[in-house]
Amino acid sequence: MSNLQFHNDLDRLLEVLPPKVREQVTYEQLDDVIELVLDIGRTPEIRHAGGKIEYIGEDTVSEDDINYITSRIQEFTSDNRSGIPGTLHRISAIRNRQKKVIGLTCRIGRVVTGTIACIKDICMMNKSILFLGRPGVGKTTKLREISRLVADELGKRVVVVDTSNEIAGDGDTPHPAIGHARRMQVSQPEFQKDIMIEAVENHTPEVIVVDEIGTEAEAQAARTIAERGVMLIATAHGNSLESLIKNPTLSDLVGGVQSVTLGDDEARRRSSQKTVLEREKQPTFDIVIEILDRNTLAVYKNTAEAVDYILRGWPIRPEIRKVDKVYEVKQTVEAPKAPDIPYPSPLNELSEEIHKLEKKIPEPQDSLKYSFSRQKYVDEVKKFKKIYLYAVSRTIVEKIIERLDLNAEITRNLDDADIVIAHKNFAKGGARVLSIANDYRLQVFYIKTNSMAQIQKVLKEALQVSESAETLKGYFDDTERALDEAKSAINKVLEGQSEIELSPQNHHIRKLQHELVEQHNLESQSVGEGAERHLKIINGESFKEKLG
Repeated sequence: MSNLQFHNDLDRLLEVLPPKVREQVTYEQLDDVIELVLDIGRTPEIRHAGGKIEYIGEDTVSEDDINYITSRIQEFTSDNRSGIPGTLHRISAIRNRQKKVIGLTCRIGRVVTGTIACIKDICMMNKSILFLGRPGVGKTTKLREISRLVADELGKRVVVVDTSNEIAGDGDTPHPAIGHARRMQVSQPEFQKDIMIEAVENHTPEVIVVDEIGTEAEAQAARTIAERGVMLIATAHGNSLESLIKNPTLSDLVGGVQSVTLGDDEARRRSSQKTVLEREKQPTFDIVIEILDRNTLAVYKNTAEAVDYILRGWPIRPEIRKVDKVYEVKQTVEAPKAPDIPYPSPLNELSEEIHKLEKKIPEPQDSLKYSFSRQKYVDEVKKFKKIYLYAVSRTIVEKIIERLDLNAEITRNLDDADIVIAHKNFAKGGARVLSIANDYRLQVFYIKTNSMAQIQKVLKEALQVSESAETLKGYFDDTERALDEAKSAINKVLEGQSEIELSPQNHHIRKLQHELVEQHNLESQSVGEGAERHLKIINGESFKEKLG
């Protein structure tokens, strides 16, 4: 049985429609409708979820039809929005150059309960939450239900800053869908930031709910509220966390972005350029949730960590939570970490650790159902390995893993790692990485040089790969020779030579050579055609002079 309840107030909406439109509309038609559209000179439209458009009757909309509706609703505000008191329906106007209303969009507001069941545990964490998603995906619906949940079930003082009256509807009395949460209306959209601050200063809330943070001033107001210890639940313009990071207006919500110049040792340790992008400050919101569709959510439980990963180009896997078509909760959680045990270990030695781990899996809360496959986990413990690199070329390791099809991946967190591969010259006796690896009981493998042959040999030893090294011998020999040639040329350019041309190579090897040159702050170009295409290494200063 569904745990959803619908309170649509469709009668109230139909009452304001012109008779010729009202007579053509049935309740069945409105079950999955997002909005009704009426434009002068056109046939009225019903727009369904999923993109389907249905035309109502054959008569076109007249000026009298538009006036019939506007005379039965409240006056439009400065953002051309109005509504029907006591309902969640929103009516927005399109005007001509003379400010005359020539079109209306009647958006159907629904109370849908049950859509946050899969994130109910997150809503109870007392942490600030930011929702991201495209228009019409259900952001406001979830804010409305969360407001009621936090106010009624958790007993917190909740204030809803309702700029467009979408959360709690039109009229002075807020819609019962928000429970005992209080609502503050905003006379004009540009005043939203002021009302957010006013809510904190005058009404002692524990939680503030805001729909659509869209300006830098509103983002700053949100930070001010969070710094005062008030929990924030809000939505923002942006489809994904990555797009929000790239938005200069709103990136402060997730910590902002700044350019940082690294020292030589740190750049080498990261295997990155010296100038990198870093998170500027602590995020305003602790948790970010991307609404992929009405029933699927991507949860980033640690915003700071997620932003750091994205800025550094590291893979980041959010937790995916779902609600099925009958609105019963399903949840997909990332595979739990492997136990901290020495590698290698026979499978029978892991049974106790697996048993302990299973006990740590949270018990279902309400209708929350966690999925966990014991066999999958056993297989992963047995075969799949996460590798932590210390002063070792990430690019080369990734290529070897890909070419050899190894069941492994690189991790940036030492506490996630199963094994460590370190450069012997940089991992001396007092290196912190060795101390931590010892604490985690991780086996450490050493390389003497960042060469493909050396790294391949160590990887095969660490992962117990039995395949013959002859499989990739030719490939690695060619690549190694090409990189050695590039290293020699780089040294000559650094010593003063203006430019050096290398031997012709394929696209993949040239890419590796480009990366190697870039690490030494030099310029490189691919020149030549076809099989003769090769790299030219140029002294950076000389290159700039030529451009000038």
